[in-house]
Amino acid sequence: MLGLFTKKANTLLGIDISSTSVKLLELSRSGSRYKVEAYAVEPLPPNAVVEKNIAELEGVGQALSRVLAKAKSGVKTAAVAVAGSAVITKTIEMEAGLSEDDLENQLKIEADQYIPYPLEEVAIDFEVQGPAPRNPERVEVLLAACRKENVEVREAALALAGLTAKVVDVEAYALERAYGLLEAQLGAGHDEMTVAVVDIGATMTTLSVLHNGRTIYTREQLFGGKQLTEEIQRRYGLSVEEAGLAKKQGGLPDDYDSEVLQPFKEAVVQQVSRSLQFFFAAGQFNDVDYILLAGGTASIPDLDRLIQQKIGTQTLVANPFADMALSSKVNAGALASDAPALMIACGLAMRSFD
Repeated sequence: MLGLFTKKANTLLGIDISSTSVKLLELSRSGSRYKVEAYAVEPLPPNAVVEKNIAELEGVGQALSRVLAKAKSGVKTAAVAVAGSAVITKTIEMEAGLSEDDLENQLKIEADQYIPYPLEEVAIDFEVQGPAPRNPERVEVLLAACRKENVEVREAALALAGLTAKVVDVEAYALERAYGLLEAQLGAGHDEMTVAVVDIGATMTTLSVLHNGRTIYTREQLFGGKQLTEEIQRRYGLSVEEAGLAKKQGGLPDDYDSEVLQPFKEAVVQQVSRSLQFFFAAGQFNDVDYILLAGGTASIPDLDRLIQQKIGTQTLVANPFADMALSSKVNAGALASDAPALMIACGLAMRSFD
């Protein structure tokens, strides 16, 4: 196997800065097979990131330094993401055959009507999606815009850890890229599949619905694993740290399962069901083929079974690493339990191979 997985100079670390932790992942690739070279997760100080906005730059920078040391990766360039709620995306039709520069100039003129901020405060990017379905003389262009401060604060946090941000992506697109690895696990006939990816983080649950592998709907709501941690704290008189640890490692009193965990799992089922109802109400779908659970909360034992039983849709816990090789310094057990929480980091690390 030696020398198969060559490390390219363009390797990017996928770094996901969530509300409670920073997650780092480094991948290499040989042919179509990926290998996990390094990964680590490091908790963030409380309130360093609030609802996906970096509030304390220093705290995030220090956590990034620690996660880098823990992962023992020598790579110094990274891909990070901004939350979908911070980004305005719009598909617009333009003349086919324009050069990149002409497209850019034209878009700057057009962008004004789609973006509610002064253009000098905005970072803009675009990608040609292909010919317009109704007019072959025109192309569809995806325009993405985000306030510069959202991008700059992430670049600054990485810089504090000695890293350079080479790519700033959108969380939904990173998730979509990682989802591409899971399609094969969902079995036959996945060309026309509609899949709901429910990412349950600490404070935020994001529903992304993918049809034919493309995101067609996203919705965020305030709900997450932190509610379980707070209930453990309240009921058993523990600190945040103790409650978080007990939630992961066990050792709580006998009534924990029935009195605390079960009601929380029921609440998750309700949130998933409600999110899907919003999606069905929004348009052309009244069913999904699969529910994929991502985020830290997805690793709660039997949560997938409960959701499948109550909602009646086949439910799986996302593991983008199921078919990957692992480097000797990666702890396979730890990676497997963190896998559902590493979807965005994985999609970002895959930018190395674009």
